[in-house]
Amino acid sequence: MPLSGRKRKAGPLAVLRIVHRFAMAHAQPDYATLIRQQGFRVTSQRRLILEALRQCGGHVSPEAIYLCVREKAAAVNRATIYRNLDFLCQMRLVVAAQVNGHRLYEIAGAAPHHHLICRLCGQMIDLPHRQVEAFCATIARQEHFSVELEHLVLSGLCPKCQRAALTKENDKHMIP
Repeated sequence: MPLSGRKRKAGPLAVLRIVHRFAMAHAQPDYATLIRQQGFRVTSQRRLILEALRQCGGHVSPEAIYLCVREKAAAVNRATIYRNLDFLCQMRLVVAAQVNGHRLYEIAGAAPHHHLICRLCGQMIDLPHRQVEAFCATIARQEHFSVELEHLVLSGLCPKCQRAALTKENDKHMIP
């Protein structure tokens, strides 16, 4: 869904560059200024959602955001949370990830970051962007496609769960 019909001064990539420059100079970007610079209003709901994301830290479910926001503004409903999360993602101030079938959100960092998530135990391993850059460059070169990647989540099995799965498979083949 596109952002509202308001005229924007710059695109989402420009916002990402501004966030990066701001983060290099300050500990916490001024999200209200970034939103206003794009020609949008800074609503109390948007402020509360960003505050909830900062307060919770890491990957947060919409339900957890909703509960946190409801403590300060009882009139806010779930539809408002989802609508504003979509807006903040389109602005690239917030990133979303599918983790074990659940959509989770977090504040966008100054640099792209990625995760490996074990689908059995849920362990989350940070994956540096430099490990993903070569993959993006290959796609760009072979497909003539400009990759815009800020947040990647790959699911699979961690070493511990791989060993457990292998042991379980071997046990099935043993003769009693």
